[in-house]
Amino acid sequence: MLSENIKVYSEMVESCDALLIGAGAGMGTDSGLPDFRGKEGFWRAYPPLAKLGIRFEEMANPSWFKKDPKLAWGFYGHRYNLYQKTKPHQGYFIIRKWVNHFRIPSFVFTSNVDGHFNKAGWVDQVLECHGSLMNLQCTHSCGQPIWALSDHLTEDFDICLDTLICKSPLPVCPNCGGLARPNILMFSDFYWDRSNQLAQENNFQSWQIQNCNNKLLIMELGAGLNVPTVRFFCEKIWRDFSSSMIRVNPHESTAPNGVHSIAKGALETVKLIDANLVT
Repeated sequence: MLSENIKVYSEMVESCDALLIGAGAGMGTDSGLPDFRGKEGFWRAYPPLAKLGIRFEEMANPSWFKKDPKLAWGFYGHRYNLYQKTKPHQGYFIIRKWVNHFRIPSFVFTSNVDGHFNKAGWVDQVLECHGSLMNLQCTHSCGQPIWALSDHLTEDFDICLDTLICKSPLPVCPNCGGLARPNILMFSDFYWDRSNQLAQENNFQSWQIQNCNNKLLIMELGAGLNVPTVRFFCEKIWRDFSSSMIRVNPHESTAPNGVHSIAKGALETVKLIDANLVT
């Protein structure tokens, strides 16, 4: 039955007029990035925070940049180092191969902040709904436009792994000299600079006008229920345009009637579909 379904999914890729990729944290875990599902998963990745009893929802909060900026940048600096060192898995590049080979207009909607879709070749065709750890904003809201974190760094952040304290000079705003923070949406975050995301939304709206119709294929990869932004977005587009949709999730593959689902990981599923494509 699975092999028959995979053949159907492969035919859907071959026959679609456009491809919308929705990607959640499960897309990144196949590259070896840590899974923060549940406090145990988060604490396995960050033992110093386990000792302090700090959960992900508590640590991913902008208040830390005021009360303990070295710990805040220890957490986000470590994640930045990890994202930079980790190569996007083969699934990203397989999908990119489909897009190029079949000349499919594509767009990515992702809650991931790791910048891996950019590394795989999507530049102006990405909507990062929670922002990107690759970019910075000023904590003083001085008017400085968002800038690249790589502009600040000449090497990795120096993080003490026993305490998660950042020993490197902390990033500062090039305009006012105030402390910088990642340009990502955190919990209880009222100061996130959305200007990059709004520009990406405009890009998506233009793409949608040209490409969203009943021959659109939506492929949702690794988007769970804990933060369901990607799932809700994909389901809305699926309903609005009466399009086809495949949900890929090893743990939470339940889908509305009419949506195809497969309880496997993103990389495994993409490889299976690719093996059945006529290329």
